[in-house]
Amino acid sequence: MLILHHAPQSRSTRIVQLIAEMGIEAEVDLRLTQIPRVDGSGGRDPGNPHPEGKVPLLEHDGAQVSESNAVMLYLTDLYPDTALGRPVGHPSRGAYLSWLAWYGNVFEPVHLLHFAQLSHPALSSSLRDVPAAVARLQAALAERDWLVDDHLSAADILVSSTYGWLPQLMPDDARIRDWVDRCLSRPAMRRVSAEDKARAGA
Repeated sequence: MLILHHAPQSRSTRIVQLIAEMGIEAEVDLRLTQIPRVDGSGGRDPGNPHPEGKVPLLEHDGAQVSESNAVMLYLTDLYPDTALGRPVGHPSRGAYLSWLAWYGNVFEPVHLLHFAQLSHPALSSSLRDVPAAVARLQAALAERDWLVDDHLSAADILVSSTYGWLPQLMPDDARIRDWVDRCLSRPAMRRVSAEDKARAGA
């Protein structure tokens, strides 16, 4: 049994979108939960077993998986035939793992720091900065239409989600804009986004 603890219009939305793209919605029990929001609304839900009260949290036969990139890896490894992951032995497995990890280790942190207008030499020497992150995207998308190889992967859904939430941070680069549009305009992505807005307004 798969259980996903999900707060509408949060980081767990991209997991719901991935599940829809994979076509496994019937196999996942989606449990809505509350989380503390930046604007002060919401709050911690005692029914959410995440140790920090966050989302996403995936439960599977007693195992708990948190953090978006870990949840995406877990799901795509669990359902290798859905083609959103790259299984062990696949020639693109290394690139797939690297993009998933890069998102959590570099891409989201530098954008959050930029958004919060925070800087420090220790941060820039370790994480680099938004221009460096954008340059890596530009280099990858100059060679192909998707990050990992010539097909959509969960890594595309994960990384592009930043620009879905914060479109004002979108770089003025045609290939990146086209890639984000291709990721976010897919029917499953649009449907989940609309459903999530409805849930948030309920």
